[in-house]
Amino acid sequence: MIIRVGEQIADGKKVSLQKDWVSYDNLSNNLVRAAVASEDNNFVDHYGFDFEAIRKAQRLNEHSKKLRGASTISQQTAKNVFLWPDRTWFRKGLEVYFTTLIEVCWGKKRIMEVYLNVIEMGDGIYGAEKASQIYFHKSAKNLTRSEAAMLAAILPSPLRWSPINPPAFLVHKQRDIIWTMQRMGPVNIE
Repeated sequence: MIIRVGEQIADGKKVSLQKDWVSYDNLSNNLVRAAVASEDNNFVDHYGFDFEAIRKAQRLNEHSKKLRGASTISQQTAKNVFLWPDRTWFRKGLEVYFTTLIEVCWGKKRIMEVYLNVIEMGDGIYGAEKASQIYFHKSAKNLTRSEAAMLAAILPSPLRWSPINPPAFLVHKQRDIIWTMQRMGPVNIE
């Protein structure tokens, strides 16, 4: 958040930082399921790192110009809370350390709560609650499956994409997330 505010100032933009923290119990189960379906299908089962996803990304990246990542929700949370956006080995090493630490100390429920409260979901919009209020005029607890899937669909590039008047490819991505949500069933996080 601090880095983004600095970027806004450097770009001569009005500083915007909108955020409302809510507890895990005040987040829609649809949103938790959409985040897992979109970002980390094995969130409940791994211990911070999805080694199969890492291997798959390595194989795909050998033959592609566009790099594919394999960061779990736990890794993204560690980066967003403790680190900075960078692709150096040093930062990745720190990410491994903090990911392991939060997996041991926080547990999955707390990791998901922090993730959905700190993730950027638009220019200066942080967390599911503020995004839900701005985009859908309701609390994050009351998001429908479709609304939750659309929020998850913008997560890779929330500064470029918006749930308001989404382009066709974003609607397609939303449908894929909904399909994955239906296929995987309930997400039981303790």
